[in-house]
Amino acid sequence: MTKYNSDRWDEWMRAALKGDQNAYHLLLTSLRFWLAAYFAKRVHYNAAEDLVQDTLLTLHAKRQTFDPRYPFGPWMAAVARHRWIDHLRATLKYVETQLEDDFPSQKTGRDACAKHDVKALLKLIPPPQAKVIELAKLREMSIEEVSKQTGHSPSSVKVMIHRGMKKMMAAVEKVQDD
Repeated sequence: MTKYNSDRWDEWMRAALKGDQNAYHLLLTSLRFWLAAYFAKRVHYNAAEDLVQDTLLTLHAKRQTFDPRYPFGPWMAAVARHRWIDHLRATLKYVETQLEDDFPSQKTGRDACAKHDVKALLKLIPPPQAKVIELAKLREMSIEEVSKQTGHSPSSVKVMIHRGMKKMMAAVEKVQDD
């Protein structure tokens, strides 16, 4: 990779600002190689040359804003970085769309399939266990609410949920093994 030649760049830029055309030519030539290496790591090779040219044109247009009391290398690196960011903003392709409330999503299809699978699994366990699992897990009722609705004690509801879930998981594992 081309060396970051900041000592020479400082000297050439200061001379170029004073009107030295030869120093300006040396600066642009050196920068061209450095910029090519800089952009080659960041963008597709087809875009790198365009960014080099764009950055050199930006340097030419904005060179009077450079303060010779400061190093030129970091200033130039900032110009190159800003050109790269501008390129990314211009070429990134995305579409932002507001979805309507009635827009059918893929989640709806997955939810319907999952609901079907859960109903099939609940048929594999005794009805009292299926009822407490449906109330606690699917309808998201508290253990106390399930206990009041089914007439089982809270500890009994917890045991029924645990045993029913264990049976359903065993059925799923059996299907996966087959």
